[in-house]
Amino acid sequence: MKVVVVGGVAGGMSAAARLRRLDEQADIVVLERDDYVSFANCGLPYHIGGDITERDALLLQTPVSLRESLGLDVRTGHEVLSIDRSGRTVTVRNRHTGDEYAEPYDALVLATGATPLRPPLPGIDHPLIRTLRNIPDMDAIIAILDDGVRSAVVIGGGYIGIEMVEALRHRGLDVTLVEALDQVMTVLDPEMATHLQDNLVDHGVRLLLSTRATGFADEEGKVVVVLDDERITTDLVILAIGVKPESSLARAAGLELSDRGAVITDQHMRTSDPSIYGVGDSVQVTDTVTGEPVVIPLAGPANRQGRIAADNIAGRVSTYSSTQGTGIVKLFELTAGMTGATERTLKRVGRNYLKVHVHPNGHASYYPGTHAMHLKVLFDAQSGQLLGAQAVGVDGVDKRIDVLAVAIRAAMTIEDLEHLELAYAPPYGSAKDPVNMAGFVGGNLLRGDVALWYAEEWPGLPEGAVLLDVRSALEHAEWAIPGSLLIPHKELRARLAEVPTGAQVYVYCRSGFRSYLAQRILAQSGWPDARTLAGGELTFRAVHPDGSAGWAEYPVVTYAEDELAAHHR
Repeated sequence: MKVVVVGGVAGGMSAAARLRRLDEQADIVVLERDDYVSFANCGLPYHIGGDITERDALLLQTPVSLRESLGLDVRTGHEVLSIDRSGRTVTVRNRHTGDEYAEPYDALVLATGATPLRPPLPGIDHPLIRTLRNIPDMDAIIAILDDGVRSAVVIGGGYIGIEMVEALRHRGLDVTLVEALDQVMTVLDPEMATHLQDNLVDHGVRLLLSTRATGFADEEGKVVVVLDDERITTDLVILAIGVKPESSLARAAGLELSDRGAVITDQHMRTSDPSIYGVGDSVQVTDTVTGEPVVIPLAGPANRQGRIAADNIAGRVSTYSSTQGTGIVKLFELTAGMTGATERTLKRVGRNYLKVHVHPNGHASYYPGTHAMHLKVLFDAQSGQLLGAQAVGVDGVDKRIDVLAVAIRAAMTIEDLEHLELAYAPPYGSAKDPVNMAGFVGGNLLRGDVALWYAEEWPGLPEGAVLLDVRSALEHAEWAIPGSLLIPHKELRARLAEVPTGAQVYVYCRSGFRSYLAQRILAQSGWPDARTLAGGELTFRAVHPDGSAGWAEYPVVTYAEDELAAHHR
């Protein structure tokens, strides 16, 4: 059997390596257009920024090592020009010599990936406007940086944009981040992205949201970025506005594509031609939560798809089910992680959902070095099935998002989270893990044991409603929601007469715990319509930023919040 793989890196090399392990006799040829067939593309920004010091650390395999270990015929610098489906051959050009030849196949795997978007704007071809997708891109950016540049503009606030901002700041550049939408990282909901935006500003990044680049120009060897209402002259522009499927080969061969240009495959990764498979960033997948057809370019799914294609080529029945978009990004000391659907997506598809915001610590509060994180979990309003989760924090975000990603994949419910037995020692977690805490709050909400109100409801609260602050007098004096009545939660039982009888009471505190205690007191003392603010002040100020999202710069200690707040002021 002759198998030709077009494209290396994640999907293609996973397919080739898996197939060799299943079939020692197969003739496997990998054709890679660039000079690098197996490299850590997710590590590129970290080498630019200096976190990964050795360039060779990014080069995972070479044609020689792949031939020696797996018996693969890997040809770099070989570009596939066309596919002859009837003759089962591909036309290949050696980019180093210019020679062209036909390569036959019994099965063909297309792992052509994605290409960075470059909109047809005036001046877009300026040599100082760079994208980052592969090793040559990285080398070109480093060469510019090593030439003594002082400033850079990053256009696009997604994964690559955020990582490049951090890398460039690590190198001491003045950095401006331009994002056309009103938030960075649209895989997060707005109140979660607020924390990243504050962190960018705190680290000296000029952040321009709801701002578009409309063109570029040259000025004495520098590049001028033309924005909606200003012009920025800079030494380097990183264009990171997204990617599109590289499906030109598939299109020319007449394979079925989606309206977004992605290759359509079945659950076995077969295209509309049963002898051709598609894997990686160029293929359409099914969203785990919504069931919609989507394109989600991530390395993990690409690797799994490559393995599944290899299984089926080798005669083993193997299927790919869906992609849930689990991801994570580092921004200076913060980490943001996400999995499943966002609230924005659930609203768009009309899903009836509930949500909780909690601010647990990354590990035990009494062990040094932890901070409160912002954890948001979304779940079905009837069944409680988990639909999505997001977290932003300093420590422990990756662990919690991974647990929640597994829980979503397993179709678990918010109440199931209450019963998870997770590893605990003070340096790593708490006896009540953040995942458990989300389960406790969500389970209470689903069962009707607590009533929540959300920051998005303000300032449109019902007429006559009482806004009750149960924090300390010191906290109230420093910041409070306008119109609040202050009754510290430890004094509430003795001061219930100060709360208008039968009123709707909207209670809040710093993180949501003290207001939960107050809500339970009120609900059982003649105020059945008392509600507690989900996520407390920390979430409220992220939804309604007033120059500070109220980031949890110190831990949340549920039974000592008053004392801890006083200590940190």
